[in-house]
Amino acid sequence: MKKRWILLGAATALGVAAYAGWQRYWYYTPGLIARVTNPVQPNQPVTWAEGPSEALVPAGQRPPNIVLIVADDLGINDISAFGGGLVPTPAIDRLMREGASVPAFYAANATCSPSRAAMMTGRYPTRFGFEFTAVPPIFAKNLAHGDGVGPHKAIFHADRVDGIMPYAEMGVPPSEVMLPEVLKAAGYRTLHIGKWHLGEADGVRPENQGFDESLAVLAGGAKFLPADSPDVVNAKLPWDPIDRFLWANLPSAVRWNGGRHFAPDRYMTDYFTDQAVKAIHANRNRPFFLYLAHTAPHTPLQALKADYDRLGHIPDHRDRVYAAMIVALDRSVATVQAKLEAEGLADNTLILFTSDNGGAWYVGMPGLNRPYRGWKATFFEGGIRAPLFARWPARIAAGTRVEGVGSHLDLFATAAAAANAAVPADRVIDSRNLLPQLTTGAPIPARTLFWRSGDYRVVRDGDWKLQVSARPDRVWLHNLADDPTEQRDLSAAMPEKVAELRARIDAQAAAMPKPLWPALLEGPVRIDVTLDAPWKEGQDYVYWAN
Repeated sequence: MKKRWILLGAATALGVAAYAGWQRYWYYTPGLIARVTNPVQPNQPVTWAEGPSEALVPAGQRPPNIVLIVADDLGINDISAFGGGLVPTPAIDRLMREGASVPAFYAANATCSPSRAAMMTGRYPTRFGFEFTAVPPIFAKNLAHGDGVGPHKAIFHADRVDGIMPYAEMGVPPSEVMLPEVLKAAGYRTLHIGKWHLGEADGVRPENQGFDESLAVLAGGAKFLPADSPDVVNAKLPWDPIDRFLWANLPSAVRWNGGRHFAPDRYMTDYFTDQAVKAIHANRNRPFFLYLAHTAPHTPLQALKADYDRLGHIPDHRDRVYAAMIVALDRSVATVQAKLEAEGLADNTLILFTSDNGGAWYVGMPGLNRPYRGWKATFFEGGIRAPLFARWPARIAAGTRVEGVGSHLDLFATAAAAANAAVPADRVIDSRNLLPQLTTGAPIPARTLFWRSGDYRVVRDGDWKLQVSARPDRVWLHNLADDPTEQRDLSAAMPEKVAELRARIDAQAAAMPKPLWPALLEGPVRIDVTLDAPWKEGQDYVYWAN
C-alpha cells in the first residue's frame, strides 16, 4: 500500500513538473511537430530551366528584364546613401546614384504580408480581404504572453480562433491577378527566389500564382543557418516574444516549386544570391522577371561569421550581427548587378529595390528609422517609409530624383508598363505607372493613399496625414510638408481638417470587404522607443491588430 502511494506521488510530481515545463516552453510545440511530420531534407541541387542557347533578339532590342529586390524590415536609416547606417551599403547606394529615387515612397502596410500582397497585385490588399499578416494562432498567442508595455498588455482574442481558416490557406485568393501572371502573358519567364508569405497551401503558392519557378521560404521567415552552425553568429533578443518563438520554431529551409523542405548549403542571403545568379544565366537569352525577396535583416538575427569578424569596430554584439546582415544584403545587390553586367544585360534591365516596411521596434535599435518616428507595426512615417531605387540605364538617367508620393502599389503598373504588358481591366487597380516620372524626373501627380489594420486607419491626402486609432482613442494630424517627422500634432487646433480626412477614411473603409481572417492579437507598440526601453508615463503608443 505504501509503495503504491509512493508511486502515485512520484507520478503526480512528474505530471506537475511536465505540465509546468510545457507551460513554460509550449511555444516550441509547432517546431517539434514540424520536425516529425515534415523534417528538413538534406540540401538538393536546384536546376533552373534553360532558355534559348542563343539570343534570337539582341538583349537591347528585347523587352527589358525586370528584377524586383525586396528587403525585409530594412530601416530607412540602414542605407548609407541616406546618411545613416552602421555600415556602408555601396551596392544599394549605387542603384540610387545610377538610377532614380522617390524620396516620399511608402510601404503599402506596416507589416510584411499585406505589403507584399499589394506589390504583387497593384491593389490595396483590403480590397480582397488581406488585411492582416498571415500568422498561425499559436504565434499570436505567444505574443500575448509578453509583458506588454507598462500598464498596456497584449490582447489575445481566443474567441476568434474557432472557425478561422487554416494558416496555410491564409494567402492571396487565386482570383486576384498577380504581377507574374501579367508579365508571363507578355512573354516573360517568371522567377521567384526568397520570402513569399502570401499563402502556403496548394493554390496560393508562388508556382500557382504565375511564377514558372520558385525557390521559396513560404512562411514569414527562416533561420539563415542552423543556430549551431560554426559559420553563423547569433544574437538573441530576450525581451522579445517574437524572437523567442522564431528561435524555437523556424527551420533553415527552402522549398523548390512547392516540394519538400530542404536545407540551403550556405548562409541564406548568400544562397538566394547564388541562385539568382544561376537563374539569370539560365534566362540570359529571353526576357525574365526575377522577384528576389530576401529575409534580411528580419529576425532571427544571424550573421555569417566571416562578415561578423570583419566588423570588430562595432562594440555591441547585437548591433554587429545586424550590421553583418546588412553587409550580406548589400553584397547580394552587388552580385546581382555584376552578373547582369557580365551577361550583357545590365543596360536593358530594370532593377527595382525596396523594403516591405520600416525597421522593427522589437530589435531594440533606436536609430533604424531616423529621422522619422515610429516602427514596423505603426503607420507613423518610420513604419511605412521605404526606399524606391529604380535603375535602368537604357531609359533612366543617373541621379534622377522624383518628387511626389509613391507606393508599393505602383510597382505593379510600373513593371507592367516597362514590359508593355496589359494590366487587368475587370477590377479596380490602385497602382500607378511611375515610368513617366522615373524616366523624365517629372513629379508624381498628387494623390490620396490609405492604410488600415483593424481599427487603426490612416490617410495621406496631399501633404496632410491623419491617423485614427481606437486603442488608444485618439487621432494625430500632421502636415508633412512642414513637419515631415511628425513632431507637431495639429488635431486639436484643426478639427475641421480632422473631420474632412476622417470622412475620407470612413468612405474608403466602407468600400472594403470583410477580412478573410480576423486579427487574433492586439499588441501595444510605442512610437518613439524600442521594445526593451523602460515604460514612462506619457509615451505615445498604438495597439497594432494582427
